[in-house]
Amino acid sequence: MSRFKASVAALIPLALAACSTEGQLTATGVIVNRSACPAVAIPAATGDVTLFNPPGSRDAAAIDVVAEITNVRATCDETGPNIVSNVTFDVLAQRRDSRGARDVVLPYFAVAMQGGTNVVSKSVGRVGLHFDDGQLRASTRGSAGGTVSRSAVTLPEDVRQQITRERKPGDADAAIDPLADPKVREAVRAASFELLVGFQLTQEQLAYNATR
Repeated sequence: MSRFKASVAALIPLALAACSTEGQLTATGVIVNRSACPAVAIPAATGDVTLFNPPGSRDAAAIDVVAEITNVRATCDETGPNIVSNVTFDVLAQRRDSRGARDVVLPYFAVAMQGGTNVVSKSVGRVGLHFDDGQLRASTRGSAGGTVSRSAVTLPEDVRQQITRERKPGDADAAIDPLADPKVREAVRAASFELLVGFQLTQEQLAYNATR
């Protein structure tokens, strides 16, 4: 999970101007709007899960059920004092033996992470998959959410002014990236949040996903 790092450079407003729109070229740069909504992603090695039978085997012939999270979609409400983000996703699964009806329950997590390293909140849910007799594939939909205080995603005023200050050609710092300043970089990092979803895996399952 710690390997997941959202790129914050694309979220920084390089310049602000009245009646400007995102992506618009100006005399001082490109307008990029910074959303308070968290980035949404699946951390590495947690987007799929493999169940074995017998459980202790890791042979290909022992693979019982495989499932993956896909079609992740996010909605976000940033109008109130808290930023509320909700995610829906599909879980697609396939089993080795189609004989008999079967139900499989898989746990998943939702983590709100600040600055790429600090876990603000975590919840664990479960999705149920039903295989009819003779059916190899099954699918279902899951959902998760996270809430972040608006104050936590708001840049300090002095940092915001440093980032959005108009720079003209010929200025000594015209070509200097504001993020080159450690104070600015740290403030942006601390005000950046991600909502991460994935399967709640055991250490053995994580190791299998990382090494296969």
